[in-house]
Amino acid sequence: MSDGYTQFVSGGFGKTLAKKLGLPQPAKLRRFKNGQALVEAPVLVVGKTNSADTDAISSLLLAGLGGTDSIDVRRQAIAPTGFKWAAIVAVLTDVTTPADLSEVLLALGSQVRSLGYCGRIVFVTRPAALAPDPATAAARNAVIGAMRSAAKELRNGATANALEIADDTAPTSTSAVSALRFVLSAKSAFVDGQVIRVSREAGQAPTSWDRPLEGKVAVVTGAAQGIGAAIARTLARDGAKVVAVDVPAAGESLAAVANSIKGTALQLDITAADAGQRIIDHAVSRHGGLDIVVHNAGITRDKLLANMDESKWDSVIAVNIESQLRMNQAFLSSEYFTHAPRIISLASTSGIAGNRGQTNYGASKAGVIAMVAATAPLLEAVDGTANAVAPGFIETKMTAKIPFATREVARRLNSLQQGGQPVDVAETIAFLASPASGGISGETIRVCGQNMVGA
Repeated sequence: MSDGYTQFVSGGFGKTLAKKLGLPQPAKLRRFKNGQALVEAPVLVVGKTNSADTDAISSLLLAGLGGTDSIDVRRQAIAPTGFKWAAIVAVLTDVTTPADLSEVLLALGSQVRSLGYCGRIVFVTRPAALAPDPATAAARNAVIGAMRSAAKELRNGATANALEIADDTAPTSTSAVSALRFVLSAKSAFVDGQVIRVSREAGQAPTSWDRPLEGKVAVVTGAAQGIGAAIARTLARDGAKVVAVDVPAAGESLAAVANSIKGTALQLDITAADAGQRIIDHAVSRHGGLDIVVHNAGITRDKLLANMDESKWDSVIAVNIESQLRMNQAFLSSEYFTHAPRIISLASTSGIAGNRGQTNYGASKAGVIAMVAATAPLLEAVDGTANAVAPGFIETKMTAKIPFATREVARRLNSLQQGGQPVDVAETIAFLASPASGGISGETIRVCGQNMVGA
């Protein structure tokens, strides 16, 4: 569903009127298109004086982050004549006290006004939970607080995010590179104010960053429409052979999606006891294996808790979390799911912050978040990962049914002042599915434009 208001205020009379009246002025976000360069203007790197990590990240960017694109990298906080910065990367991995922050963050702040349209700010830091002393922990967590506040100050579609890299992991590791490529690119258009954690040295750089899933077999549940269809198309674009799964009632639209990406369709009730094994059998017989599972299928049956009945509660729990737990048992015990496999589940901001009238849905999605955190260690032995993506307000047929006034408010309650698109969720899933993202596991990444309500 399109956002008519955003289109109206993007130019001409509408833009002038919105500015005069002090109305929200959401920018039309730049999203990825095939053939698009990773960044299209210079990138500024700022860090502490004599910082080895700053030098290493600068060199990595100069080398194109493992890809074929050349990147113009600058180290002096002086905007190039005639250009805006495509991105500013603030390296703060070596701060040991809150007083260390000022050198880097004030240099960053002096250049925020020179950040280009849909620009990126990336904070690179270490986890506070693993800090060796209280001062270092305070400094590291202060970086995250600064990032989240800065993200709410940006305009013109710009975003700020943080990469939190484990102490024993190099900021130039494969997964750190994968995460940096993602947050710098147009693929992260609706990911804002988030922390992406790289917890270990793992992951394998793809032969081609344009098709990182070449040779992989992916299963996407709930693939007949909306976010599921976008996920299937995006994984196929990145090279995967896709098994599109949905209920028999959606058979016609499911077949259309599968045919459009040269994949296969599997009509299946995911709550069936043998759903996991049937998915394995289909993937192996038709495509020779199984590498990626995306648990997208889900339902809502909204009611206030005081009005909730057993059928509404039980059906949501059965589809949204119990089915995933049951299928994962089958996948984890299968010999065909042992080659650096990926499990990615759809959570929701409702599972983080709650939402009125969604106690059943919020419970199921909170369960998903805990499930992937607990499943991640079970996959380490086979270099696998389990993660979740938590969408906020995404423009779908479901959100189109929300009453107009409520829908308009929901769209504006994030730092980007608009709803996301199904492809925004799909791009984040594709990033997590990549062989290069093997060091990111047990995490939940919000795709919500930095929603300002609840969490």
